[in-house]
Amino acid sequence: MEHVSQEVRGKTLSRVERNAVVAAVSAVAMRCRIERTTARLRTRVSIRRQRELLHHVMAAPDCVSMSESITQFCAAMSSGAIPRATPRWWMRRRTGGTWEDLRKMDDASDEYYKETLRMTPRVFMEIVEALSPLLQRRVTFYRVPLQPDHIIAYALYRWASGETYESSTSSFGIGRASGLIAVEDVTRALLRVYSDKIVWPTGMRCTLVLRAFEAKGFPNCYGCIDCTHVYIDKPANAPSENYFDRKHCFSVVAQVVVDLDLRITDVFVGYPGSCHDIRVLQLSSLWARAKEGDLFRGAPVVLPFGVTTHGYILGDNGYPPLEWIVVPYGGTDQIPNEKRFDNKQKVARGVVERAFGRLKGMWRLFLRTHKTNMDTLPQQFQAVCILHNILLDAGMEFDDNLLWEVDANGVRRRVDLGLDHPPHPIAENFNRPRALALREALAERMKHA
Repeated sequence: MEHVSQEVRGKTLSRVERNAVVAAVSAVAMRCRIERTTARLRTRVSIRRQRELLHHVMAAPDCVSMSESITQFCAAMSSGAIPRATPRWWMRRRTGGTWEDLRKMDDASDEYYKETLRMTPRVFMEIVEALSPLLQRRVTFYRVPLQPDHIIAYALYRWASGETYESSTSSFGIGRASGLIAVEDVTRALLRVYSDKIVWPTGMRCTLVLRAFEAKGFPNCYGCIDCTHVYIDKPANAPSENYFDRKHCFSVVAQVVVDLDLRITDVFVGYPGSCHDIRVLQLSSLWARAKEGDLFRGAPVVLPFGVTTHGYILGDNGYPPLEWIVVPYGGTDQIPNEKRFDNKQKVARGVVERAFGRLKGMWRLFLRTHKTNMDTLPQQFQAVCILHNILLDAGMEFDDNLLWEVDANGVRRRVDLGLDHPPHPIAENFNRPRALALREALAERMKHA
């Protein structure tokens, strides 16, 4: 115990040391009080200066107008009217060109709209109004986004002119990547908003179609079917023989059904050009619907020889005789009934060629060979078929000069619409007796008409 007491006594501070510690603590406390007092004084001085500055600003005559200007400027930036930052050096500057000529502020004429976009300004604005909710763009820190009317106008110009992306985007002051995205977005929007523009005839429309064909000598007929080839560059990483058609070109087959008003009621596109017309038909939804009995639901019509038909469509000799596809007799040694039938069937079926002429003449991208994305080509062709029907509803007239061009030798010739007529249909086990009986009954009816 005495040893421990000596150790503790040895560690006890002396009087001089205790006085030094007390003096140091007092100095630190005094320093903290001085700092707090100085901080409070600085805060009060800052508040007083802010009040005086605000008083001088509010006393200025332009204070209110300046505040309103700042507010409007911030609102414009947030709404996308002006970019929120200076465009970066790698961003391509937008220029004028065709789009500036199309804008109403430049008083673009109806003829210029028809030549450039294949429609009047009124029809164009109706399409813009319908598609705008699906084509809004986000405001970025780089520049003002493209507006829906600008995007739609470019897609229509691309399809109508058939120009490359490099050329067409320059005319609209946008980049190539923006052009690709614009065409895909407008395609999706058209297919979604106007999905009811390509439908099989029903109701009052079906009655009008049936009456029109009956006046041509074909009662209970729903339309005419044929195929066209959309010429393309050979797709990358695809066997060339798949897309090589009978005309020795790379193409994709498009099958359509039209009525006598040139309206497209069914479209199926996407298979390579080497596919036969009947093979494309068998792969289409039209074939499946016909087999299930969902295609012709009208009242049956009784023809001569007691033949009853619920409905059918007209096709060329590339198709075999079916219960619901009536083809011509063909051949050279024909009796009068056969010749009469073939002539009337050919005249009625000529509506398909006129529909293809109007479709491809207006939307020339699908008239010429072009490089395309095979994943989006079928959707783009369906989109222009929708536009085809929209313009028919709007009463847009077609200029036949679009179907003529001057070749390299200076000779004016009609353009190739891509129509291909295979010499013989594929040999299949079809129900030929009933199909031939239907054709015989129609020929007999025409004889006594």
